Amino acid sequence: MTSIEVPYSIAAALPTLSVMDITNEVAQSVARSERRDGIAYICATHGLSLVRVQERETGFFEDLECLLERVVPGDAPSRERLVHALLGSRTEQVPFKGGDLCLGQWQRIMLFSLDAEHRTDWSLTLVG
Repeated sequence: MTSIEVPYSIAAALPTLSVMDITNEVAQSVARSERRDGIAYICATHGLSLVRVQERETGFFEDLECLLERVVPGDAPSRERLVHALLGSRTEQVPFKGGDLCLGQWQRIMLFSLDAEHRTDWSLTLVG
């Protein structure tokens, strides 16, 4: 699991945010499994965490910053829950073939935690 540095402007606007790259862990679990082809369901197990397949680049954080400025005011009660709802569900589905994840060249599986405790727990279900 690799921690991803969150730009200062985002960290200041949403201090409870932490982002972890879990791509390697998911890929290793898929490779070790008996299933060769199918779909990997990666789910954040905490209510204020979510999983996203995303390119690991600063443009995403710039877009997130704009979203926060326009849609979720800094003084909004339960701001983390509003951001979580805007970012979507807690689960991502990634196909795999021959024991390898089918991701684009720059795509990574990211675990976002909006909890002050920076949760890093997730689950993996393989179907196929």
